[in-house]
Amino acid sequence: MAQVQFGVIGHKGRMGRALEAAIADAGHALCVGVDAGGSIGAHASQCDVLIDFSAPDALAANLAAAREAGKPIVVGTTGLEDAHFVMLADTAKAVPVLQSGNFSLGVTLMAHLVREAAARLGPDWDIEVLEMHHRMKVDAPSGTAKLLGEAAADGRGIALAENMESGRHGMTGARGLGAIGFATLRGGTVAGEHSVIFAGNEERLTIAHSAENRMIFARGAVRAGEWLNAQGAGRYTMNDVLGL
Repeated sequence: MAQVQFGVIGHKGRMGRALEAAIADAGHALCVGVDAGGSIGAHASQCDVLIDFSAPDALAANLAAAREAGKPIVVGTTGLEDAHFVMLADTAKAVPVLQSGNFSLGVTLMAHLVREAAARLGPDWDIEVLEMHHRMKVDAPSGTAKLLGEAAADGRGIALAENMESGRHGMTGARGLGAIGFATLRGGTVAGEHSVIFAGNEERLTIAHSAENRMIFARGAVRAGEWLNAQGAGRYTMNDVLGL
């Protein structure tokens, strides 16, 4: 494979440092790294692929830079809202865009299994998504938890937004039929723990994934960038990278 020149947005953060190592390990090169106060715009044309692990409020400018330079962009920023997804879809009309709440290859396959289980087990099985991350994580539920919840909702053919239960406290009443519940834990230095629990009558199925080091996300993002570099304009996911 030819060497790919990567531009990393959010270069000095935890993921940025991991990405720099993963890029080198894969035999590619860091074209440029930018952080808060900097702009990728002036450098984007020099790179083959951009990777954004910065902040939601920087996404609009980063997508604009990718469009202007005609470069693919991989987006791993978490805490995105509906308006951000509209921006992603709009940018994908001009350049290749791959966004994911998690770039682990294991989590990508896990989401596939969750979708299949939800489709086959039916609404009589209650679904709960449990996640734990380090004490410094600022958004909840995690992007990965939302990704898994979306997979479960897709399997059932329902909208997650209309069937999501989270932040339970006090007299909440009985669990809603068909609801997809979320529980969030924070503490220590946990890189990422996710479980999707299917609770039926007198039996329970759990599909789980443990991240031991954030390098798994960096390696997955680099693999996504390698794959995206050969694609045309469009909106892609990690499922496309793995051919699921």
